[in-house]
Amino acid sequence: MPAIGAAFYELKDRLQPLYDEREAAAIAHGLIEHITGMSRLGRLTHKDEHLTDTQTAEYERVLPLALQGVPMQYITGRAWFMGEEYVVNANVLIPRPETEELVEWIADDHRNAKGPLRILDAGTGSGCIPIALKKELPWAEVTACDISAGALDVARQNAKNLHADVSFMQVDILNKAAWQELGMYDIIVSNPPYIPQAEAERLHANVRGHEPWLALFVPDDDALVFYRALAQMGHTHLTPSGRIYCELDTDHALQTAALFVQEGYAGVHVRKDIHGNNRMLVAHKAF
Repeated sequence: MPAIGAAFYELKDRLQPLYDEREAAAIAHGLIEHITGMSRLGRLTHKDEHLTDTQTAEYERVLPLALQGVPMQYITGRAWFMGEEYVVNANVLIPRPETEELVEWIADDHRNAKGPLRILDAGTGSGCIPIALKKELPWAEVTACDISAGALDVARQNAKNLHADVSFMQVDILNKAAWQELGMYDIIVSNPPYIPQAEAERLHANVRGHEPWLALFVPDDDALVFYRALAQMGHTHLTPSGRIYCELDTDHALQTAALFVQEGYAGVHVRKDIHGNNRMLVAHKAF
């Protein structure tokens, strides 16, 4: 049984062919914390103590997965979003900080809203967007849909774990006939697939090889297919003063904005994320 400190350094060193030194260290810290239940300070204090039999068994399970490039969040089954712990697995994308910015934007815009507020998250994945919005705007009526039954299982578990009253539906948003199951909403929000398949190689191997392609990629000849569907959905499922909020592919952000203008939306605005990239959009119904 290795010592806690030795286990960390072995894991970090063996991860460095896959990641740079800083990221390898961060992943090793996260995995050793998962295995031991100790913070960095606790592990430093107890670095010469040996892993228990149970911890050693978990280390031996974790190590080959990490060396295969499986994301840490899938190995531990946990990811953090807006200060809450979510269950994740290979059926759902790992929540990203950029999506937190989208949720904060929506919450800030509607925190002082009067009357009912009905929200639809289209393509919910882990459920992080609707659950976080329900917590930020507790009076809102929040619904979420996804094409993937596996994703919906994860989202429902997260809503239960986090005590968020969110309704979930299995709906393919590219299938207009399925829209009849939807209601009327004041907000439609989505972080849809938007990466052309030809650009898969630009992603880190741990994303390309392990996160669900269904939630990542779109056809090379129609990168805006999901945004077009959302804009058209808004014609029939947004209330008169409703808005659509989307997370964007930086490379197609201005094209996406132009699409919403062409579809008749007003007040179309692209917002930059904390890194200065065009990453979010709002479009107001004007018809």
